[in-house]
Amino acid sequence: MAKKIFITGGTTGIGWELAKAYARCGYDVGVCGRDISKLPMGYEIDFPSVKAYSVDVTDAPALIAAVDEFAPAGLDIIIANAGIGVGSKKRDPNFEAQRKVFAINVGGVINAFEAAYHKMFEKKSGHLVAIASVAGFVGLPGNGAYSGSKSAVIKMCESMQLDLKGTGLDVTCVCPGFIDTPLTQKNDHPMPFLMPAEKGAMLIKNAIDAKTKLFIFPWPMRIIMTVMDKMPRCLYRFIMGFQFANYSKE
Repeated sequence: MAKKIFITGGTTGIGWELAKAYARCGYDVGVCGRDISKLPMGYEIDFPSVKAYSVDVTDAPALIAAVDEFAPAGLDIIIANAGIGVGSKKRDPNFEAQRKVFAINVGGVINAFEAAYHKMFEKKSGHLVAIASVAGFVGLPGNGAYSGSKSAVIKMCESMQLDLKGTGLDVTCVCPGFIDTPLTQKNDHPMPFLMPAEKGAMLIKNAIDAKTKLFIFPWPMRIIMTVMDKMPRCLYRFIMGFQFANYSKE
């Protein structure tokens, strides 16, 4: 019997590239998104083992129902990939947008894990995977909600790794740098070490297969973010202040 994997935010970008990679490896793949029409035309023919569900990850009952329909006996892997970013160059934060970011980026991970956890725990086997970001290691100017939400995911996964030790369940947190996806294509700032989505997905799959607990890539971003995370906060604020100085005074 084929192994089963479910990927939230799986209709575009990294999620879809992961779906294709696992389908090619013989997995039954479930993907969900708010708009499944974003999937490539003819995907059912090219990837018959992929089944798509129109689900908003902030709707926990709907997500649980989709996962239960796809894998009544339980999943082998769930990847909580759905996420959004709402940056701002204004001094006045968009609080409504910040609530939405946390609802999807953090609440969506919690809902995805809940949808898979209980049957995995009963079987004493399963893999919970969350896609965070290198942005979760520092507070980035104009991206407080995004950085904060990804930081929450990183710490949540770290705690779950301790909580689930000895249960047969694995937890992996993936922290990519800039990946060429519909999300990053909206950015109006430099994106160093930008990586194609297909290459990023293969690196992520390798880390999941190896049951890596925390995977940060590409390596230059891992070094940069580690240095920024460890430097004195006063120095960090001084350096990043040059970027924020160019923002609107509104």
